[in-house]
Amino acid sequence: MADQDKNSKVTVPKTPKKKRQIFLPVFVGIVTFLAGVALTLMVVFAFLGRSLQPQSSSFSKINSVYQTIKQNYYKPVSSTKLINGAINGMIASLDDPFSEYLPKEDATDLNTTISGSFGGIGASVKQDGNYVAVDAPVKNTPAAKAGLKTNDVIIKINGKSAKGFTTSEVVSKIRGKIGTKVKLTLKRGTKIFTVTLTRAKIPVTTVSGKLDATDKTVGYIQISTFSEPTAKELKQQVKKLRKKGATKFIIDLRGNPGGTLPTALATASMFLKDGQTIMKVQDRSGNTETYKAGKTYDNGFKVKEKTVVLVDGDSASASEIFASALKESAHDQIIGTQSYGKGTVQTVSDLGSSSEMKITTAKWLTPKGHWINKKGVTPTVKADYPSYAYLSGFDTSKTYQLGQSSRTIISIQKILKALGYSVDQTNGVYDESTQAAVAQFQTAQSNDDSGALSATGTVDPATGEALIEALSQLISDHDQAYQTAVNELNK
Repeated sequence: MADQDKNSKVTVPKTPKKKRQIFLPVFVGIVTFLAGVALTLMVVFAFLGRSLQPQSSSFSKINSVYQTIKQNYYKPVSSTKLINGAINGMIASLDDPFSEYLPKEDATDLNTTISGSFGGIGASVKQDGNYVAVDAPVKNTPAAKAGLKTNDVIIKINGKSAKGFTTSEVVSKIRGKIGTKVKLTLKRGTKIFTVTLTRAKIPVTTVSGKLDATDKTVGYIQISTFSEPTAKELKQQVKKLRKKGATKFIIDLRGNPGGTLPTALATASMFLKDGQTIMKVQDRSGNTETYKAGKTYDNGFKVKEKTVVLVDGDSASASEIFASALKESAHDQIIGTQSYGKGTVQTVSDLGSSSEMKITTAKWLTPKGHWINKKGVTPTVKADYPSYAYLSGFDTSKTYQLGQSSRTIISIQKILKALGYSVDQTNGVYDESTQAAVAQFQTAQSNDDSGALSATGTVDPATGEALIEALSQLISDHDQAYQTAVNELNK
């Protein structure tokens, strides 16, 4: 770690009343989604009036369109619908997937997200042209276990086209009662596939930890998101693992889509000397504010043990702030693959009537002044999951059997091969070798108490779920990035 600058002054983040700075992507499921219900006519026009007074003719045009539709459209239209359309249209013109209007219910969802109370399928999403795409699946959630990846485009929900849907509309279709299922048809590159996800309640705990299975001096800590409880939970985990014998730490941010700025500052500050730079924020005029580690953020709690950080393509925003701070200020090793690359700051403003607006107001820079937007944080040591970690999932609600052929069966055959079962070819034809491999897998599952599966050679829903779970476990058991981290700590 670099020497402390004794002359440095700790900068306290300036958060205006009724505004909060966040780095939170829009979540579907665990981190529940944001977008469209209602704002009162009075509040909106008061807001628009203040904004457009210098261009009164522009405001008159908007008002004229509103009045014409209200008085002459062939059927009644609610004022709320028109106002929401106007607001969403203005925000959409920014062409910024991280700027949104948050009506009452969605503002509540955002606040629930920030407080760390989650439920659903476990993925963040973003607008992608005429569709909504996966932004980041969260580790150990239904979305991650089903094999969803960043930039998977959601083209159908429960068999119906999602073209033209906003994130709000996608939410209304995907969210539902815990334990129920939702079917998503996704496009990855040129490949189209379907998965069925069971909605689940995600534990509110954002930090988990354990000692390495073979080296009890290595403490492994996974941070799933950066929400209000995270700093407190991280401190608890560090203390707990220290008592168990940990003298060095792995911080796993893979699959972590981000969170709030205060949490990013509080957690990163724990690993830096007071006065070291965590990040910088630059406004539209080029004015830069520097945030430095200190008691203001970490309350005097420090992690001085040797630390490495794991990142991947789904590590975004607050995760990248944390990783950049430890890489450039603490000079810790960052291990994994290029991170997502979200270098902007969003501010949430209260518009009244329980509604809010989230817009991008600044960009953040690394301690050395780099803007990682659309580039990501480059790891100091590159390491990845094994190649089979990137196999596509498949629709486990269907049955696949001898004689069938489809692109989905290619995924099944590749998963079987990854698990060590012999398949003659991976051409999507459910042949006798595929049937035999499935029967062997089913027998093995029954023998090791993983669950009683009849050795039919047919991939029924129970077998499909077991295949996905077995692949997930195999990936975990052969996590090359994690092993590289352990090796780095022991150098």
